[in-house]
Amino acid sequence: MDKPLKTPPPYAITSVDHALRAATMLQLEGSLTVTEVAERLGVARSTAHRLLAMLVYRDFAVRDERRVYRAGPVLELATHSRSLVSRLRTAALPHLHRVVDLLDETTNLTIRTGDTARFIASVECHRSLRVGSREGMVFPAHRTTGGLLLLAELSEEELAEVYAPERYRDRPQDRPDLDRLSRELKGVRKGGFAVNRNRSERGLVAVGVPVRDREGRTLAGLSISMPGVRYDPHDLQSLVGTLQAAARALGADLAATAT
Repeated sequence: MDKPLKTPPPYAITSVDHALRAATMLQLEGSLTVTEVAERLGVARSTAHRLLAMLVYRDFAVRDERRVYRAGPVLELATHSRSLVSRLRTAALPHLHRVVDLLDETTNLTIRTGDTARFIASVECHRSLRVGSREGMVFPAHRTTGGLLLLAELSEEELAEVYAPERYRDRPQDRPDLDRLSRELKGVRKGGFAVNRNRSERGLVAVGVPVRDREGRTLAGLSISMPGVRYDPHDLQSLVGTLQAAARALGADLAATAT
């Protein structure tokens, strides 16, 4: 069994975690107010203001004349990339909340960049035993449900380019077995969904489906994550059906905003 990729530190520093999450929000979405950051982090406005002030001081953020914060020189992304991620996240959040209401499991939206998958939105469920928010986290694409869904869209040549041996010269242990991965991705393409058991974290099961644009291209992966003790394979068809309905609705919303 693979070892877990993300293990929380035994002595987590909440203020550091909040600052990093705030920086990630700015990097992914472009601009936010103090109130928006406070609400997203679940902290007081005064706390959010202090966090943002430190990010500005260290050039992770800048504040404009309207007191709106955006990514600073250290974090700034290309405008097109940032706006696409922001549009995806904004359109997806109502659907993620709806899935949580229906299934009561943590729900995520994931995009792929090269051989990594980034969680751009995450809504936690209401159960005491639950998978925490993954928003802003980055994992190897082949170890996540959303990553598998997005890799499944690639041709054999494109997949080989993503995992070209020269890209892993300094970390050959991180390169997946391409033959095995290719076989798995064929199953994902055929079934239209992916199931992740213990690949990104021991004791975690995730089920996901692709979110497609009007041309049928996969833009993101929509998934739920749950403790493995709660997963019943007999429920898989129902889980996939709920996710596919949400993914279709999200795709329709994206198409509408693009016109």
